[in-house]
Amino acid sequence: MKVFETKNALTQALDSYRNGRTSIGFAPTMGALHAGHLSLVEQCRKENHIVVVSIFVNPTQFNDRSDLDNYPRTLEEDLKMLAAAGCDVVFTPSAEEMYPDGDDARVFDFGLLDKVMEGAFRPGHFNGVAQIVSRLFDVVQPYRAYFGEKDFQQLAIIRRMVAMMNYPVQIAGCPIVRETDGLAMSSRNALLASEQRKNAPVIARTLFACKEKTDVMPLDELKAWVVEQIDGTPGLRTEYFDVVDRHTLQTVAEYKKEALQGCIAVYAGAVRLIDNIRL
Repeated sequence: MKVFETKNALTQALDSYRNGRTSIGFAPTMGALHAGHLSLVEQCRKENHIVVVSIFVNPTQFNDRSDLDNYPRTLEEDLKMLAAAGCDVVFTPSAEEMYPDGDDARVFDFGLLDKVMEGAFRPGHFNGVAQIVSRLFDVVQPYRAYFGEKDFQQLAIIRRMVAMMNYPVQIAGCPIVRETDGLAMSSRNALLASEQRKNAPVIARTLFACKEKTDVMPLDELKAWVVEQIDGTPGLRTEYFDVVDRHTLQTVAEYKKEALQGCIAVYAGAVRLIDNIRL
């Protein structure tokens, strides 16, 4: 496994791999890797000749400076995990390397996709995601790129960005990987205190239960029930729970035949966790 810190070195290395029969698969990450990230690497390994992973905590997608400062950074452990998982190339740039001009003035118009849920509570977040992912795509030039479905709204944003910018990249969404108690795997889980970690699986259990209630409970009652279950758990506070159209991400007023997605954000103390489920 080769590790590169600069765009030029990475580009030269990837150019040496490219030929008419070589496909490059790419998984962008912010490090603090866990089994969810490794599932992306595994899928990438199955479907491509070369596996590239980036580790970069992108400052432009954080609207809370303390969240950026506290985001876990475990590069040495991450590299060991990637080597064991069969990764070929790792890109670990600095902020100065990715943003040599100190900023990115581009503003992306995603219509209504980024105005709801995460976009409503984290203004500018998805613009920052698009800034860094587009820059990484420009450098890596992958054939396929892999993203986890835990960040369901982000996946929709990335797909829209690829279409807007005409990137010749296939976007693959990979299923949520969960702990044995149901909690969706997240780098932020490492920040949970013991009592918070004990109670956090209520989020997933409530989502699983609400899926079973769609046949017996009106949608507005279902949404209220989900919030009640979570907010009634010590240390947990729902920021939002919404049931949306999987494609438009817009709130629905009633159940439809088309597949819907239940999306949630919950604070466990000061740690913000997200999850979702197909209804």
